[in-house]
Amino acid sequence: MNERIDDLMYESGLTAQGCWDSMDKYDQEAIMNFGQLIVTHCLHNMENCDGDLEFAIWKTKQDFEVKE
Repeated sequence: MNERIDDLMYESGLTAQGCWDSMDKYDQEAIMNFGQLIVTHCLHNMENCDGDLEFAIWKTKQDFEVKE
């Protein structure tokens, strides 16, 4: 894992009191895959926004129901 992923795992609580270490390999891989799917979806929104970054931001917030 890279340092940024480690930081985000810490922020999410996955590394609290050995949580990550107590998971089996399947669960760890599923969580990593889930994160990669989210990033891929966000990148897809950016790549398909026709240069309108504000639209890409709006679309991503809508897709993930992010409230400000």
